[in-house]
Amino acid sequence: MGGAPGAGPDGGRPPAPDPAAVAAAIEALPGTERYYGSATAEATVAGANGSTRITAFSGDASWGGYRMVSGRWFDAAAEAVVPTQFLAATGTAVGDEVTLHVQGSAVTVRVMGEVLDPRMDGMLVYTDAATLKRAVPDLPVTGHHIAVASGTDVGGYVKELNSALEPLGVTAQGREAADGGEVILVLNALTAILTLMLVAVAGLGVLGGVVLDTVERVRDLGVYKALGMTPRPIVAMVLTSVALPGLAGGALGVPAGVALHAMVMPARATAPG
Repeated sequence: MGGAPGAGPDGGRPPAPDPAAVAAAIEALPGTERYYGSATAEATVAGANGSTRITAFSGDASWGGYRMVSGRWFDAAAEAVVPTQFLAATGTAVGDEVTLHVQGSAVTVRVMGEVLDPRMDGMLVYTDAATLKRAVPDLPVTGHHIAVASGTDVGGYVKELNSALEPLGVTAQGREAADGGEVILVLNALTAILTLMLVAVAGLGVLGGVVLDTVERVRDLGVYKALGMTPRPIVAMVLTSVALPGLAGGALGVPAGVALHAMVMPARATAPG
């Protein structure tokens, strides 16, 4: 959610909306469950080329969808979380202190966690707004992120919120229209289809093994039937003969697959950075 376009009284940039007034309008609207504000600033870090973007949150942003790889989300000023690429570029680890140079001021933060975020080549820092208060006392809030209460009509909520925010020169937008929800649905559907295909291939492989084993034992089964064995005990005998090897194979294959996954996935993630 950002300010509405338009020029200010002097023909320049429009005046920044009052964050306190925006927050009050959000809080007063029925259906608001929780929200937080965000602001961004550019910084440089020793040992890393280029600039680093700092996102400073006012309020608890731990529910904002950021995926933690290790450590924990920050809960106080002078604490931060960063992506994996940031740690690699600066040669730091979770628990270390990092000095950020913001508008000529040095800001030291302690890295409390590692977050999954590949944007800007991972050169990102997430921290509390109070961390930058000394370096950038007038840092403008550029967005408010809102979670509505369960059962709230998002479309109606956005219309009511825009009515309340219009005098402040701010507009709100529903998340469905702002993110790649359709792309995520397509990816989830593709993953489900590939999983079903793998399960089908594995099932056909097991079925083929059972059929071959049964064909090889046709003579023995014929002898059993000639001795008076009924079809039901014969079927039970065949199922028992294939069930035990199957259970043994599963008991060995599942831990081996988990161990192989734990080896392959980090290697694949590290290779492209």
